[in-house]
Amino acid sequence: MSTKFTELVGIEYPIVQTGMGWVSGPALTSATSNAGGLGILASATMTYAELEAAIAKTKSLTDKPFGVNIRADATDAPERIDLLIREGVRVASFALAPKQELIAKLKDNGVVVIPSIGAAKHAVKVASWGADAVIVQGGEGGGHTGPVATTLLLPSVLDALAQKGIDMPVVAAGGFFDGRGLVAALSYGAEGVAMGTRFLLTSDSAVPEAVKHEYLERGLGDTVVSVKVDGMPHRVLRTPLVEALESGNGLRALIAAARNANEFKQLTGMKWTTMLRDGRTMRKSGERTWQQVIMAGNTPMLLRAGLVEGNTDAGVLASGQVVGMIDDLPSCHDLIQSIMSQAHSRLKALASLG
Repeated sequence: MSTKFTELVGIEYPIVQTGMGWVSGPALTSATSNAGGLGILASATMTYAELEAAIAKTKSLTDKPFGVNIRADATDAPERIDLLIREGVRVASFALAPKQELIAKLKDNGVVVIPSIGAAKHAVKVASWGADAVIVQGGEGGGHTGPVATTLLLPSVLDALAQKGIDMPVVAAGGFFDGRGLVAALSYGAEGVAMGTRFLLTSDSAVPEAVKHEYLERGLGDTVVSVKVDGMPHRVLRTPLVEALESGNGLRALIAAARNANEFKQLTGMKWTTMLRDGRTMRKSGERTWQQVIMAGNTPMLLRAGLVEGNTDAGVLASGQVVGMIDDLPSCHDLIQSIMSQAHSRLKALASLG
């Protein structure tokens, strides 16, 4: 299935595996790319040296295009971008919009730039800065998310771009897990879909099996958007820890967050001065309070406890609402083939209505 997006990044199918911290490592990323989609390494939870090793490992496992997700507000973002350019990484994706000069540098060196956005005005802005495509995530998505459903956010972005005469591929995220969703996104005018939870729940994912099965046991109402994890809206599975955070004392949560921030510092080797600089940048770019900045240090450690160590009592499990629709753990290859088979069947059925 060829779309403007598949042609832009050089992949076979219009399917993206999002960059999930602690989840999207070389194995999952390469498995997705080898299956014809676009795998994306998550670098926010990696040191520079770990990212360098992860890119090398991914290149050893696939000769297909893949991407790296970078925190645009990280103090070493320019160095990481230089690494992507040196290693010939095809795609740079961003959760926050990168500066214009970073976009220009990437594009000048043949790297496709794809920010994730949550509002129509942001899509127009990054397009004016030179971004090649955008991923639009609606409120159904896991992790940090917004309040607007994909079915409304997606057409609003497409309309805003069209009104400005901007012809840029849009990839839809939030609530996608099968071929029906892909066809629905295409019918709106998107050029592909991006999925996180669906790829987390594959046999190629390194998430502990016990944790995967905890996801599989959940229903459609078993996620919650919490601001108690890191001060920003964050969709996660309902767990005893999350319920405690939601109903607990704010000061106690802040103290725990500061403790986890210190553990994250030790794990990554970051200096306090670097973390404070990052915090100032986060405050400036996202208008966060210092309390929210401190709480932001909470997220990596809580996610690591759940998604790497398998400690669901002490960790947080990011999840989209689609978790209630998933009941199996296919390989990335089998998942993508089943999505495409169902998509073509739906397209054929729709064509018969004409």
